[in-house]
Amino acid sequence: MKFSIQSLYTWYRNLLRNPKYRWWVILGTLLYFVSPIDIAPDFLPIVGELDDVFLLTLLVTEVSGLLIEGFKERKGNVDAKAANTVEDSTSTSTPTANTIDVDAVSVK
Repeated sequence: MKFSIQSLYTWYRNLLRNPKYRWWVILGTLLYFVSPIDIAPDFLPIVGELDDVFLLTLLVTEVSGLLIEGFKERKGNVDAKAANTVEDSTSTSTPTANTIDVDAVSVK
């Protein structure tokens, strides 16, 4: 079996994206960050903190990505509901009725 950083990252990312395990992985990552037991001990000058920084960066990146996706989905649902109420109030409107077609012109 081949070990690579990419496969480890993919495994961690898939665990975070699974709603069943998400909070356990976040809690485990935070516990690993504050735990004195590490893959590379913290008393080593650079290597000791490198694994903590890498894991914390990965956690923050993935959790912020999940939050942004959730915000976009929620905003999309709100926008869709607002569009449906506008369309329901005007029975003759079509989804393209609010579209404005503009031709681009080069200015020199």
